[in-house]
Amino acid sequence: MPSRTGHILVLGASGSIGSAVVRALAARGYVLTCPARGEPMPVGRFDAVISCVASRTGVHADAWAVDYGLNQAALAAAKQAGTPQFILLSAICVQRPRLSFQHAKLAFEAELTQSRLRWTIVRPTAFFKSLSGQVARVAAGKPFLVFGDGRLTACKPISDNDLARYIADCLDDPARWDRVLPIGGPGPAITPLDQAAMLSDAFGRPVRVRSVPVRLLDAIGAALAGLARLFPAVSAKAELARIGRYYATESMLVFDPATGRYDAALTPETGSDTLTDHYAQLARVHQPR
Repeated sequence: MPSRTGHILVLGASGSIGSAVVRALAARGYVLTCPARGEPMPVGRFDAVISCVASRTGVHADAWAVDYGLNQAALAAAKQAGTPQFILLSAICVQRPRLSFQHAKLAFEAELTQSRLRWTIVRPTAFFKSLSGQVARVAAGKPFLVFGDGRLTACKPISDNDLARYIADCLDDPARWDRVLPIGGPGPAITPLDQAAMLSDAFGRPVRVRSVPVRLLDAIGAALAGLARLFPAVSAKAELARIGRYYATESMLVFDPATGRYDAALTPETGSDTLTDHYAQLARVHQPR
């Protein structure tokens, strides 16, 4: 690829997406500064800031300290130093905010869009990593768990590398400036039942599917919420239960307010990596030797 010039500050470079962004930028010839988690914000003028930071748990205190607070500090430093561009990795789930981390992300998005910097907000759909949590249990012969009938949700999963290249392209593509950009990976939307079928192909054997009732999640969430009112220390677990329930019932696709539905056709695509290939690679790792 042609070599670019410019000094880019990458926040969250130690994460899976952040490290992929670093690789994509380095391959293009950018000079990079990548502070470690917990280090002070670097002082100085950069040609752009790319923030891939995200709270680890999504609970209230963590979300407002990281998804909002850390990004706000970076934006303030960028404005003071005269940095002209800020690219934010956000999440597509903020379209229908019901959780603390979603409100924290939206609060910072609002501040970024009102800044005088050139900005881009990238809202990806599900990551390959987030759809790989059951691979080990399937490899061990356990059933693949789905909520409801396995068709409650759908997504267009995107790989780290495809997303990283998309983010890197935002630096010098005017069509992506001052815009909120939802983005998914290639191919049709995938349901949890589709994931089970992909794993069957990857392991070369039928994968059992077990349904978990959504009402069970509701009961757990209600019980934890009740306990949290009596014991504040339980509030984080109650929030985690709400997060789990959200992802079990909400699709990671563009939401169309006109129809009140998630719409795969309205969800843009990029890249060439597929979840099918990703599962095949993981299956090879988990095959007995």
